Amino acid sequence: MSNKVKRFLNKSKILKFALLSPFLISIPFLTHNRMVKAGIELQWDKGTGYRQLKWFQKSKGKRDRNTIFFFLRPSDRRGELLKISMKIPHTFKSTLKTQKLSLCQVKIGGFESRTKCIKDVPADIELNDVDDKKSLDIFPYSPIPSNKDSYAVVFKVINPKRSGLYQFHTFGQYVSSDPVSSYIGSWTIVID
Repeated sequence: MSNKVKRFLNKSKILKFALLSPFLISIPFLTHNRMVKAGIELQWDKGTGYRQLKWFQKSKGKRDRNTIFFFLRPSDRRGELLKISMKIPHTFKSTLKTQKLSLCQVKIGGFESRTKCIKDVPADIELNDVDDKKSLDIFPYSPIPSNKDSYAVVFKVINPKRSGLYQFHTFGQYVSSDPVSSYIGSWTIVID
């Protein structure tokens, strides 16, 4: 083989490498680093009285505008509810305003549909913040029936600055029971 042919082949290898190298370098950047989001919940000291309730939130990011639906499904209610009380974790540092809190009859979404309020339930909402203990009391004008409809307490908030798990406990006062509220269940939301 002559020297001219050898030089040309060497130049073409260099040319091929020069053309392919930007593509080869960009491959790691093209594949997005997708985080695996586990579908499990870790609960320390999970007592026999703990009951996990379903919820849905539109955004999980810190400081994002968010709409959180805390569901009360038919299986969660024992009867007609007169009052709903929620204990809000003291670490959930978000500005809660009664104008941005509501109670509604909800259609729980899934694969083909979105979660949305069907009908607002008129109610008095009281937000209590005493000594780092936040609570929310909801008094519907008429008792929430124990039918097959699902209801939700809806928060329209800006997520806290700190990421983590936030556990909301709920209690309910039923028509046919004592005037003392009984435990309904707990929601554990995630902020990334």
